Amino acid sequence: MIKTDILIIGAGPTGLFTVFEAGLLKLHCHLIDALGQPGGQCSEIYPKKPIYDIPAYPEILAGDLTAKLLEQIKPFDPGFTLGERAETLENLEDGTFLVTTNKGTKHQAPIVAIAGGLGSFEPRKPPIENLVQYEDKGVTYFIKDPENYRGKHVVLAGGGDSALDWTIFLADVAASVTLVHRRNEFRGALDSVEKVQQLKDQGRIRLITPGEVIGVGGTDDLESLVIKTDDGQITYSCDAFIPLFGLAPKLGPMANWGLDIEKNAIKVDNSLDYQTNIPGVYAIGDVNTYPGKLKLILCGFHEATLMCQSAYQRINPGKKHVMKYTTVGGVEGFDGTHKQAPKSVIKSID
Repeated sequence: MIKTDILIIGAGPTGLFTVFEAGLLKLHCHLIDALGQPGGQCSEIYPKKPIYDIPAYPEILAGDLTAKLLEQIKPFDPGFTLGERAETLENLEDGTFLVTTNKGTKHQAPIVAIAGGLGSFEPRKPPIENLVQYEDKGVTYFIKDPENYRGKHVVLAGGGDSALDWTIFLADVAASVTLVHRRNEFRGALDSVEKVQQLKDQGRIRLITPGEVIGVGGTDDLESLVIKTDDGQITYSCDAFIPLFGLAPKLGPMANWGLDIEKNAIKVDNSLDYQTNIPGVYAIGDVNTYPGKLKLILCGFHEATLMCQSAYQRINPGKKHVMKYTTVGGVEGFDGTHKQAPKSVIKSID
């Protein structure tokens, strides 16, 4: 039996940052994740993808963000159960929760924080005959290491942020990059759309819109695509085809825990602490929903901060906690380390 103060389901960025905020309150955390390493999608799907909206980082790779978060929480010595899926949730007589994984590992805690991101997910695959035949032989749905495409002729398909961002990134890596989209309009960020258009005007990428990949071919590995356009069908030679049509998220076993679910997300009370309809169970990050919800990493960080304050009060009823800026109070880890700002800085703030 693994016992902890806060049991976090999901070791993505939001789950990892929860460890830090809980640590400031002297609360210990243990994390469960079905993946074999911390970081969630940032580690598993796009570790080399740049992220631009993390405060103080004009640009940081998703994998590097995970590494920084792990470094930040190291003093608080969190526990991990990796490669196992949280299967059941049971409310015990003493008011704590028992969470058991698909491999039978049991965890007990007074607080459960669900930070499962999109939950379990599968890529949305285009309905192309024989597509499966070329998976991992030129066809892939995630880009883990862009260096794998250096010097290759790459075709991407999609109209969202992922398709646009990777088109921009691979323009400096691949021998050639072609982006195919069914419409002339894109769903991604305006600055990304403008950057893709600039790359096209500079002759650095090829843009086929409206267009749709309807066929794949090759003796063993992928060698060509059939692309349907307004002018008819064309056979297009390439080394790699990356359809980026998003993920089909599923909550998995959590959907059977008695939580209030809306459109595959967990409803929470955002007026205070992001608690679910089960007292003591919270949902933070992309897995939750409430009026005005934005699925951004930085929003997950904010939600984690308020959740930990609420969790502290549940664990320590009636005990007053005086919040201090880390600039003033420093960071005292469970490992005996203590980081303290210089007295001159503290004095200027006071």
